[in-house]
Amino acid sequence: MPESITVPAPETAAQNHETNEQPTREITRDGVHYVLLGTAHVSRTSVDAVTRMADSGEFDVIAVELCPARHQALTKQQQWKDMDLYRIIRERKAGLVMANLALGAYQRRIAEQFGIEPGAELKAAADAAVAHDLPLQLVDRDLATTLKRSYRAVPWYKRIMLSTGLVMSTVSSDEIDEEQIEKLKEGDILESTFTEFAEQSPELYEALIGERDRFMAARLRQENRDNAGKRVLVVIGAGHLEGLAKYLETDQQDPAAEVESLSQLPPPNRWLKFVPWLIAALVLTGFLIGFSRSPELGWQLVTIWVVINGGMAALGALLARGHPLTVLSAMIAAPLTSLNPAVAAGMVTGIVESWLRKPRVSDLENLRNDVTTLKGWFKNPATRILLVFFFSNVGSAIGTWVAGFQIFDALS
Repeated sequence: MPESITVPAPETAAQNHETNEQPTREITRDGVHYVLLGTAHVSRTSVDAVTRMADSGEFDVIAVELCPARHQALTKQQQWKDMDLYRIIRERKAGLVMANLALGAYQRRIAEQFGIEPGAELKAAADAAVAHDLPLQLVDRDLATTLKRSYRAVPWYKRIMLSTGLVMSTVSSDEIDEEQIEKLKEGDILESTFTEFAEQSPELYEALIGERDRFMAARLRQENRDNAGKRVLVVIGAGHLEGLAKYLETDQQDPAAEVESLSQLPPPNRWLKFVPWLIAALVLTGFLIGFSRSPELGWQLVTIWVVINGGMAALGALLARGHPLTVLSAMIAAPLTSLNPAVAAGMVTGIVESWLRKPRVSDLENLRNDVTTLKGWFKNPATRILLVFFFSNVGSAIGTWVAGFQIFDALS
């Protein structure tokens, strides 16, 4: 079993007490000596403990619970001013960007409530590696991959609640509650954000925590394959300490294969993939039946489709406070895009909105603060484009079902 260790002796008795509160594990694997330091992501004590251990001169390598994207966000700040909204919408990454903004807003609220940025101890470890000219190993799985695997891990009917919970945690004006704070003390910002769902869904918990424990253990073995005799300081959230220690000590899988397996996105359910095409085929069949009976009935069905589908998409764009021409584009595009699932109504409205109201550099620089409030999401042109994309898609989806039922009701 992994052994507990103490951190280097600090300068005062009070500091010694604080540092010893940080849980640690010591493991030797393949000739490499790992010291795992469990931290809390909103704790100055954790920052102090990381700094003392990194400055002790006892380590040859520092590894942190970060992926390259999160490392850049912590050390250089997210460069939202370089965000290409056209490309994001075309590549269907708007939902992922919104999730990243929501997580950033949640962290911002924590920083304002407790006076310390979540992940400050990870930044301290990264800074110490640079200061002491030590190799820095980023061993966590890519944030986008974790979010996508987490989303797909839960049944489709729970995804709406998951998305709603993320949005509400972003725009709520309430202080972070006690349960979420306890999760943060265990050291995982993602699990804290999805506290209720992670506890109720073993699949979600596995994607957020269990898989990342395995991934980080594999990455450490992969990175230090040729580092026999070296000492590695591993700074991770305390919630990952036991799992990482277990997998690092016992896992016999090839680390490269393990990393590749856990980095892959599970394919979407096939039946969900074909549902939009099936709906389009049924609607077109309804049109054919209607016109075969009489031109009047056929055009009546087309009118139902255009008015309801286009109207709901336009309503979504309007609720997102889109430009009047954006609302009009939703009305025109939705009836056509719903019959061609390869193109979403939101792709059209998002591009139109970004062309009509192109965000200024100052708007993109203000994203970090604006996304912490509901008003800010609608006020900032950049997030408003994302909301137009999202709401017009939702409106079109609702309109498709409502109009479809109306068409077949008219045929019956």
